[in-house]
Parts: sequence; structure tokens; C-alpha cells
Amino acid sequence: MAGAAERDGATATELNSGAIHLLRAVRRVDRDSGLPPGQLSALSVLVFGGPLTLGALAAAEEVAGPTMTRIVDGLVARGLAERQRPADRRTVLVAATSAGRRVMRDGRRRRVEALEAALAALPAADRRRLRGVGPLLERLAAEVRART
Repeated sequence: MAGAAERDGATATELNSGAIHLLRAVRRVDRDSGLPPGQLSALSVLVFGGPLTLGALAAAEEVAGPTMTRIVDGLVARGLAERQRPADRRTVLVAATSAGRRVMRDGRRRRVEALEAALAALPAADRRRLRGVGPLLERLAAEVRART
């Protein structure tokens, strides 16, 4: 009989594989946005997390400052983000524009529709097993972030 650590290791391996495959599958839907993955990811951080300095955005995306500058330049050129100067004028914030928020809202809708269609193709028992797993995955992600 397998021990708890061995079962947890097998579960972690299955979660890793499943998460990667699910993200890759959903990422295909993201191509419809017309944005490169780096721009789409940075825009997501701005839309769902709010305005950030360039350095904070680079840290959130785990890229170098010059790389994030190029990504933001691309978003600004497309009208999806803007640079804002707060009252103290010493920093510059990057914020999503209404067009940027619309791109993310439309992208989320397409991803949810793709997931709904995939769920509908699964047997009812599998769909029942997946209900409520979202919050559990969020808690698991928070635990991983806290430990890394």
C-alpha cells in the first residue's frame, strides 16, 4: 500500500501534467486576441490587478525591465494600455485602457466558452467531480506561491 507522501507525489505529478495540458489547450483560444503571449499576459495583470509601475509589472511577469518596456510599448501602441503620471510625478504607472479591458473580457469569455464546451463533452460523473475544484486549485496555487 502506498504511503501518504507517495500518493501526494503521484497527485502532484498528475496536477502538473493536467495543468500544463489544460493551459496549453486554452492558450489556443488566446490566439484569437491577436496579441503575442507576453503582451496578453501583461495586459491580464493590469486588467485584473490594476495599474502598476513598470518595475512591479516586470516583477509580476518575472521578466527583465527592458523586456517589460518593450511589452508595454506594444500595448500602448495598440491602445490597450497607457502610461500615467501620479500626482508625485516621480513614478509612472501603467494602466489598462477601456480597449485593453475589453480585450481581456472578450478573451475570458472565449476561454470560458471553450471550457464549457469541453465540460459538456465529458460524462456527467466527471462534470460532477470537477464542480468546486476551481476554489481548491486557487488555494493550492496560493500554497505553492507561499512556498516558492
